[in-house]
Amino acid sequence: MDLSLQLQRPPSYKVVLNHTNGCFKIKPFLGSRQFTPSRSELRTSSLSRRVTASAADFSKERPRISSNPSSKGPVPEDFISETQGETNMHKRKPKINGEKEDSGMPTLTESVKPNNIEVESKVGLETESSTQKRKPKINGDKEGLSMPMLIESVVPNNIAIESKVALEEESITEFYHKNKVDEGQNEEAKEDLPSVGKELDADVSNLNVVNGSIRLDVAISNLDVANGGAGNLNVVNGSMGNPNVVNGVSNLNVVNGMNNLNVVNGSISKILEDVAGLEKKEITSENGATSGNGASIPRDFFFEGKHIDGTKAYDNGAAVKIERGETNEERVEDNSLQLEMEANLRRQEIEGLAEENLLNGDKLFVYPQIIKPDEEVEVFFNRSFSPLKYEPDVLIKGSFNHWRWRSFTERLNKSHLKGDWWSCVIHVPKEAYKMDFVFFNGQKIYDNNDETDFCIPVEGGMDEFAFEDFLVQEKQREQEKLAKEKAEKERQEEEKRRIEAEKRRIKAEKAASEVDRAQAKTETERRREILQQLIKNSARSIDNIWFIEPNEFKGTDKVKIHYNKSSGPLAYANELWIHGGHNNWNDGLTISEKLVKSEENEGGDWWYAEVVIPGRALLLDWVFADGPPKTATIYDNNNRQDFHAIVPKGIPEELYWDEEEQQIVRKLQKERKLREEAIRAKAEKAAQMKADMKERTLKRFFLSQKNVVYTEPLDVQAGRTATVFYNPANTVLNGKPEVWFRCSFNRWTHSMGPLPPQRMLPADNGSHVKATVKVPMDAYMMDFVFSEREDGGIFDNKDRMDYHLPVFGGIVKEPPLHIVHIAVEMAPIAKVGGLGDVVTSLSRAVQDLNHNVDIIFPKYDCLNLNHVTDLHHQRSFSWGGTEIKVWFGKVEGLSVYFLEPLNGFFSKGCVYGCGNDAQRFGFFCHAALEFLQQGGFNPDIIHCHDWSSAPVIWLLKDHYMHYGLTKSRVVFTIHNLEFGAHFISKAMAYADKATTVSCTYSKEVAGNPAVSPHLHKFHGILNGIDLDIWDPYNDKFIPISYNSENVVEGKRAAKEALQQRLGLKKSDVPLVGIITRLTHQKGIHLIKHAISRTLERDGQVVLLGSAPDPRIQNDFVNLANQLRSSQADRACLCLTYDEPLSHLIYAGADFILVPSIFEPCGLTQLTAMRYGSIPVVRKTGGLYDTVFDVDNDKARAEAQGLEPNGFNFDGADCGGVDYALNRAIAAWYDGRDWFNSLCKRVMEQDWSWNRPALDYIELYHAAKKY
Repeated sequence: MDLSLQLQRPPSYKVVLNHTNGCFKIKPFLGSRQFTPSRSELRTSSLSRRVTASAADFSKERPRISSNPSSKGPVPEDFISETQGETNMHKRKPKINGEKEDSGMPTLTESVKPNNIEVESKVGLETESSTQKRKPKINGDKEGLSMPMLIESVVPNNIAIESKVALEEESITEFYHKNKVDEGQNEEAKEDLPSVGKELDADVSNLNVVNGSIRLDVAISNLDVANGGAGNLNVVNGSMGNPNVVNGVSNLNVVNGMNNLNVVNGSISKILEDVAGLEKKEITSENGATSGNGASIPRDFFFEGKHIDGTKAYDNGAAVKIERGETNEERVEDNSLQLEMEANLRRQEIEGLAEENLLNGDKLFVYPQIIKPDEEVEVFFNRSFSPLKYEPDVLIKGSFNHWRWRSFTERLNKSHLKGDWWSCVIHVPKEAYKMDFVFFNGQKIYDNNDETDFCIPVEGGMDEFAFEDFLVQEKQREQEKLAKEKAEKERQEEEKRRIEAEKRRIKAEKAASEVDRAQAKTETERRREILQQLIKNSARSIDNIWFIEPNEFKGTDKVKIHYNKSSGPLAYANELWIHGGHNNWNDGLTISEKLVKSEENEGGDWWYAEVVIPGRALLLDWVFADGPPKTATIYDNNNRQDFHAIVPKGIPEELYWDEEEQQIVRKLQKERKLREEAIRAKAEKAAQMKADMKERTLKRFFLSQKNVVYTEPLDVQAGRTATVFYNPANTVLNGKPEVWFRCSFNRWTHSMGPLPPQRMLPADNGSHVKATVKVPMDAYMMDFVFSEREDGGIFDNKDRMDYHLPVFGGIVKEPPLHIVHIAVEMAPIAKVGGLGDVVTSLSRAVQDLNHNVDIIFPKYDCLNLNHVTDLHHQRSFSWGGTEIKVWFGKVEGLSVYFLEPLNGFFSKGCVYGCGNDAQRFGFFCHAALEFLQQGGFNPDIIHCHDWSSAPVIWLLKDHYMHYGLTKSRVVFTIHNLEFGAHFISKAMAYADKATTVSCTYSKEVAGNPAVSPHLHKFHGILNGIDLDIWDPYNDKFIPISYNSENVVEGKRAAKEALQQRLGLKKSDVPLVGIITRLTHQKGIHLIKHAISRTLERDGQVVLLGSAPDPRIQNDFVNLANQLRSSQADRACLCLTYDEPLSHLIYAGADFILVPSIFEPCGLTQLTAMRYGSIPVVRKTGGLYDTVFDVDNDKARAEAQGLEPNGFNFDGADCGGVDYALNRAIAAWYDGRDWFNSLCKRVMEQDWSWNRPALDYIELYHAAKKY
C-alpha cells in the first residue's frame, strides 16, 4: 500500500535512520534546481498537515487541516517536538570516509514551495535496476554499513520528497552511518547532488532516524528512533522487526507487518494503550489544545489516522495513523469526524464571541470576524438590544457597496447561544468591499443603527474605485448585450415587417392588377367598337381618289397606295406625302412616305407611295399632306374623316384583341409603377428633409447658449476630457472676481455624485473663463452650474433649469421619461382652439425623442372617431358613485385613454358651453387621477393644460401623491389667461413648473396676479407647427410641390394660381397675404391701413378671415365691396374660413402680415416661413420671439443660432406698419435675387415642434428635481 503525508506548514527535522541489510531505491522528485539544506538553529512553528493513504493511488490526498501557532512549554509524552528553520539554498554532499564522490548512493529529492515543503522518497526491495547497487565500506563503522545519498531538487515555491515529509523554511536532514564508531561520534556527509531523476539502490541493515522522517518500502529488522522522535515514519509493504522509539514519534504508519513496537516517553505507546480515550480527549489551552502533561498544542493542529487494529486516533494535535488498508466507508467516516471537529471548534469560537459581545452590550457580530469576498458570513443579532426585542420575526435587508450591489433579504433564526442571539448566513459577492444592512420585522419596524444603517467592511477584494470601474464595465457589457438583443429584436421585427409588407405588396399588386385588367378590358371593348365601326364603313378603294395594289395583301407586305392629286385640296401642292397609321391610329403615326408621280395617269393626276403594311394591322389609316410630318400645312383628310382601308388578309381579329388587351394591361401596370416609384421617392426625400431639419435644430439647440457656454470639443465625448468655456459677462456673475464650476453627469444622478467645485481660469478669448473635466464612460449628459464662490453665493443656474450638454459615445443611454397629458382638447378628434393642436403636436414630438407619452381624454359623444385607430374597451372602474369605462385607441400614433363616465357628463354633443363645465371637468380630473392610481401608473410627469385640467394639480399634491403617485411631478401650461383665472391661480401655486406659449409673452403677463407670485417656476416655451399638415412639398392644395431648392418656381406657380382663382390680374407684383381672425387683438385698424398702403405701392392684397363680432364683420364686408368696385384686379377679401385657400395664400403670397396688438405665440408667421413667405409683424409675444428684422436684429438672431428672417415694427399705429411694409416692398422691387435668397432661408428654418419638444424635456427634468 502506498501512503503519503503532507504538511502545509512543515517543521524542520533531524533524522537518524538505523538500518540493517536491505535494498534502497530512492526516486528523486522532479524539480527545477537543487540545493542541500544546512544545519541551523530551529524555531518552534505552527503546524498544519494532511495525511492520506490509498492502496491504489499514492497521489490521492485528504483535505487539509490548518493549525494555529503552538504555545511554549514542555513537550508531552505523546507528542514530539516540531521545529522549523529558515530555508538554505546551498547544496551539500555528505562525506563518507574512503568514498568517491561519484559512487552510486540512495538519493533524497526535495521540492520547495512557500510555507509548504514536501519531502518524498521510496525505499523498497527491488531486483537489479539500471542503477548499480553498491555497498561501500566506511572505516571504523561498528554496527554495519549504511550509505546515505541526498539528492535535492528545487522547484520555485515547491520542495517535495516522495515520502511527503514537509519541511518549512529550512529543512536539515542528516544521515549518520554508525559502524563500529564510538558513541556520539558522527561524521557529516556532504555532497553536491546529481541531476533530478537518478535512482540508486543500497542494502541497509540498520536505520537510524534523528529528528526527521522518511517513507520506507523495506523490510526492517531493527529500528531505533532516539532523541526527538522520528517525525513521520512510514513503513509500507515491509516489516519492522523490533522498532524502538525514544522520546516520541509524531506519526508512525506501518502497513503489512510489525513484530514489536516499543515507545518510551512518546505518543505511540499511549495511543496503543487507549485508542478510545484519544478519540474523545480534548484539552484546550490559550493557544489551542493541551496534551496530558500540560504541553501546549496548537488549537487547529489536527491529524486523523488508524491504529494498527484499524481504529482511528486523534488528540487535537499530532496523531498516529497505522493502516493495513482503508475502505471508502472508512474514508467517509474520517471526513465526517474531521468536519465534526471543525464544527466543534467553530462553535466554541462563536460562543466566545457571543459571550464577549453580550457582556459589552453589543447587538451585532459576524463570523468569521474578517469578511472576505466570495465567501459566506454568518450574521449574529441580539434582539434584546434592539427595537425588535418584542417582535416574533427578525429579518435582515441589505446590499453591498453603499447599497449599490446585490440586494438581499433573509430571515434570521434563533440560535443556541446564550442571550437572545439570532443569526443567518449571507453570501458575500466577489465584487463587495462593504456590506450594508438593517434589521426589521418584515413589516414597518426597523433597527437601522440610529438611521445610519449597519455596515461592515469586506477585506481582500475590490476597493471603491475598482468597483466603480467594474460597474462601468458591467454597464458596458450590459449595454452591449442589450444592444445585441435590441439589434436582433429589431432585425426580427424588420424581417417580420418586411414579410408583412411583402404580403401587403403582393395583395395590393394583385388588387391593382385586377383593376388594371378590368380597365384594360373596358378600354379594349371601347376601341373594338370604334374600330369595328370604321372597318364597317371602310372600303378597299374609292374611285378616282385612291386605290391600293395589289388588291389582296396582309401585314408586312409592301403595297402601293395611289392617290389622285387633282381630287382634293393638294392639287397645287409641290410635294405629296402620306402620313399613316393603323387600327384607328392605335400606335400613332407609323407611316411617313413621299409620293412619286405615276407613269400611268389615265383619268387624273395620279401619284403613289410604296408602304409596308404593319404586321398587326386590321385597318389602315392615313391622310395626304404637302410635306412631311411637323412641316406640312395643307392636308387631305377626307373631310376630317381620314382615309381608311381594310387589310384583307390581316391577323384574326380575336387574336388581335386578346393581344391588345394584354398590351393595355402592361402599359397600365408600367404607368402605375412609375407613379408609385415617384410617390415613394418623394416620401423618402420628404423624410430625409425632416430628419436633416431635426438634426440642425438639435445642434442649434445646444449652440443657442454659446454666447454664455460652449465646450471644446463641441461634441462632448465619454471617456475623454472636455473644457467648458463660460462668459460671465452675459450672466448674473458679471463682474465677480471669481467663478466656480460645479459639475456632475446624468442629470445630477451619476454615482460619482457632484464633482468638487473647481475654480475657473481665464481663457485666451476675452472675458471667458474655463475649466476642464474628465467625462466618465457611463455618462450621457453633462450637468453644471456656476457660482461666485467655492461655498456658493450667487449662482448662475440658467433660471433654475441648470446647464446641460449631451455626452456622445457613452455606454449608457438616457432612460426615457413617462409623460401623461391630461387635457380636454386634442386635434383632430376634438379641436376647439390652439390647445388641441399643442396637445397632439407636442406629444408626438416628445415621443419621437424616445420618451413614453400617454394622453387621458374625455370620451365625448362628439369625437371624430375617423382619426382613432384600434379603439376598444379596456376595463372599467368606479369613482364618485359612478362607473367609468376606459377605452383605448391610437390618435396620430399616440396612446390615448378615453374615460367615459356613465353619468352623462360627456354626452352633451360639445366640448364647452354646457353650463356646468367646471363640474364636468372637475369630475374628469378626479377620474383621471383615480385611473392612474388604480391602474398602477406612476408617471414621471403629469402635464395639464389651462383651467379645464388645473384641478389635477392640487388633487395630486393634496391626496394622490401620498397614495401611489409618489414620484409624479406636475407641469402646467397656460394657453389663455382670459378664462378660469381662479383655477389658473391655484394651479400655479401647486405646480412644480409652469409654462406659457412664448418667452416674451411670459414677461408680458408677469404682472398678472395669477402669475406674479410664482415667477421663479414660470417659463416661456414657443409652440410649433405641424410639418405634416403644413408642407409645401406634399400639399395637395397648391399647383406644384416645392421646397427650398425650387422655392422660386413653386411660389411663382402658386401666385399665378391664386391670382387666377381670386380674379386678380396676372402680373409679377408684390403680393401681401393676411390670414387672421378679425378681432381687435389682431390689430384690425392696422390691417385696414396695410391694405391701402400696399395698393399705394402697386402691390396686390389678399385677406382670408372672419369676425366673430358682427359689427366688425359688416365693416369688412363694406370694405370688400369698395375694393371690388375700385381695385378688383388687385385686392380680394374673402371673409370666411377656407382651409384649401389658406394653403394657396401661404404659398402664393410674397409677404404675410401679422400686426397683432398682443399675440401669446402666433402660428401664422411660422406657417408663412414654412412656405417661403416673408413675415411682417408687430413686436409682441411670440411674434417678437420668432421674427428677426433683416435690418435691426442680426445680433439677436445670432444669439438664437438663426439668421434674420423678416420685418417687424414697434408701436400700434400706422407709422409702425408703414416702416415695416415699405422696407419689405422696396426689398422686393430693388433686390429680387436677395429677396429670393431670403425666401429660401426662411424655408430652411425649423419652426416645428422639434425645438419646443427639447425645451419641454429640459423642463420635465427640472420639475423632477422638486
